[in-house]
Amino acid sequence: MSDRETGGLPGSDEDLSLPKATVAKMITELLPSDVSCAKETRDLVIECCVEFIHLISSEANEICEKESKKTIAPEHIISALKHLGFESFTAEVEDVLKDHKQQQKDREKKVSKLESSGLTEEELAKQQEELFAASRAKFQSAQQ
Repeated sequence: MSDRETGGLPGSDEDLSLPKATVAKMITELLPSDVSCAKETRDLVIECCVEFIHLISSEANEICEKESKKTIAPEHIISALKHLGFESFTAEVEDVLKDHKQQQKDREKKVSKLESSGLTEEELAKQQEELFAASRAKFQSAQQ
């Protein structure tokens, strides 16, 4: 439901949007360099994206409720895309999901490296300060 349909009443989604600068950057990156995008067009794209998110979320929520689940999972989003006729998006969404899961695993590995170092945060901070000091000294000696 759009802001206009709710009349901007309290509890409506009028405060929900996407960052204008981010959307403008995405549009600029996708367009040829000799094509520009009007602010009204950017705002329309933002409204369309928000509506699309609402549509997919609502459908995914219905699927989730039918399965007696309380948390919308990525699989619910993929099913929602299929139910709404966006089958052509599902392969790319599944690829993005796979990449995201791999990034999460990689992030967890970094955290476990920190934990397996056997040093406290204070000890690590002290080592970092020592490295910064050595780097500053090296930089200053190179400047003279």
